[in-house]
Amino acid sequence: LGLPTRTLGDMAHIAGGLPQLALPAVPWNLETLKIIVPYAVLMAMVGLLETLLTLNLTDEITESRGYPDRECVALGAANMVSGLCGGMGGCAMIGQTVINLSSNGRGRLSGVVAGLMILLFVLFLSPLIERIPLAALVGVMFVVAQQTFAWASLRVLHKVPVSDVLAIIAVTVVTVFTDLAVAVLFGIVIAAVNFAWQHARELYADSHEDGEGGKHYQVHGTLFFASTTPFLNQFDPANDPAKVILDCQHLSFVDYSAIAALKTLRERYAKAGKHLRVVHLSERCKKLLKRAGEQH
Repeated sequence: LGLPTRTLGDMAHIAGGLPQLALPAVPWNLETLKIIVPYAVLMAMVGLLETLLTLNLTDEITESRGYPDRECVALGAANMVSGLCGGMGGCAMIGQTVINLSSNGRGRLSGVVAGLMILLFVLFLSPLIERIPLAALVGVMFVVAQQTFAWASLRVLHKVPVSDVLAIIAVTVVTVFTDLAVAVLFGIVIAAVNFAWQHARELYADSHEDGEGGKHYQVHGTLFFASTTPFLNQFDPANDPAKVILDCQHLSFVDYSAIAALKTLRERYAKAGKHLRVVHLSERCKKLLKRAGEQH
């Protein structure tokens, strides 16, 4: 029909040569560093996150165990060398890895062959690559996206908690409209808020009166900023006897909010003319109280 077909060569030329040492021709001062650091941190975060996600996916598919620390160190060293040679930063790619694994590539030889073929494309076969129609590349990307997406996660959405479903949907949407680094940070915030909410609801106290006219409270859970109100609601200073013992054997203090809550509880009992004694504090709790200037 005579319709024009755009090819890869219409967008960019991939022909190149062997790498050479190429230090950046920029002023080596603080102003340059201020410009570079934000982008460097963002690229490092995205590279590390995608590499770790790829490693996790590879471990699941191959039923093996990878070494994240080695992968991260190797990735950082390779990117530093690449930068000194005028190259761009890179990381492990989920799409290429899935295609490699689906083609039964399991050993190091598959990665070596992939690297050598890319080198041949850049040095000698670039004219052939530049003749590939963009429509074909679009089809390839759709296939990669279809193979990469964890479709099994959709079948378990009705089996997991609502908070996890919201986190999955939110991270997916944020990834589409922003980038992977922002999406992961967003997911971490959601998970942290959900974790705090769940732990705050799990705090409870058992109480009983002893034969000497006192009352014992044994609190179970984690005391932090989100659980201070449920913690204080476990006690009744107005109706409790004159001597109250708080057993912290199963209570963990996390932050300064926990210290402030304990101080508030003591003040409430003191205002009611009663004495609160705290026992079985862990060494970590004692250090927190000592640092805050509280006596236990």
